[in-house]
Amino acid sequence: MSPVNDSGIIHPPGFYIIGFQTFPYISVFIIFMAFVYLVTVVFNLLLMCIIALDHNLHTPKFLAVVNLAVIDVILNTSTIPSMIKTFLVKDNFVPFNLCLLQMFVHYFSGSLESYALAILAYDRLIAICFPLRQNILNTRPIMFCIVGVTWVYNVGLLTYSTVIMTRLSFCRSVRVFSYFCDYAPVFRLACNDISLQWSAASASLFNLLGPFTFILLSYISIIVTVFKMKSVSSRMKALTTCIEHLILVGIYYVPIFSIFLIGLFLGSVDPDQRVLSLSLASCLPPCINPIVYSLKTKEIKTRITALVWRVKINP
Repeated sequence: MSPVNDSGIIHPPGFYIIGFQTFPYISVFIIFMAFVYLVTVVFNLLLMCIIALDHNLHTPKFLAVVNLAVIDVILNTSTIPSMIKTFLVKDNFVPFNLCLLQMFVHYFSGSLESYALAILAYDRLIAICFPLRQNILNTRPIMFCIVGVTWVYNVGLLTYSTVIMTRLSFCRSVRVFSYFCDYAPVFRLACNDISLQWSAASASLFNLLGPFTFILLSYISIIVTVFKMKSVSSRMKALTTCIEHLILVGIYYVPIFSIFLIGLFLGSVDPDQRVLSLSLASCLPPCINPIVYSLKTKEIKTRITALVWRVKINP
């Protein structure tokens, strides 16, 4: 196939994904990823169905939980099926337009993941710090608006970041060393100016650090409010409602920041180890999130228990 040449811009027919070339246990890893994807889809869909069927769960908090569940399914769907296809069919070629689509969906959902965690932090902030104004500051319409704004903002930002990739000419290698059509590994293959793409990639860090900063400030406010409470039982009750969210925040941010710090202080990291770490850091949180909410959230556990008893009584 010949490349597309439009006004001096050269687009190749596609790219070859060449991550895990020297990884010795790739078959075990792919089986594990298939399991991760199955758990991600099943548990997130189950969580969404439980919330949809129980009118008592139609609250701002669980609207935010559904938002996270939808994002989790999209995030892992953007990469894991293509990884499995590459291993099973032995076909690592991705057409140019499909590569851009995968790039958009992955970074769109990955960016939304951090905003979804910030939205859940907002819910806890209002519930604990402003309980008397909760019916004003955190209603379903307000939560719909907050969620909608994050989706519209990220659609616009990632559309721009993806469209500017079409301005690049690829006249050298088309081998992408990653586990999917990754943004930076792809634009580094270009043979013309990539400063605009570097700027977009740098600006996207705000989608990670911005929500994280909000979460951090929210919990500082929550801790200050909790320690002002006179009753120890009230303090424990308030902090208990934050446990599942704090676990999700840790699961999402700790691996990402760890990979960044390792790369910063150790310099060069084995390419396969880097790709392996990035894939796990990206794919595991969407798998673990619904399990954490199912096991740690009293309302969800109660609903699941009721469904199990109903199935036992009416098999």
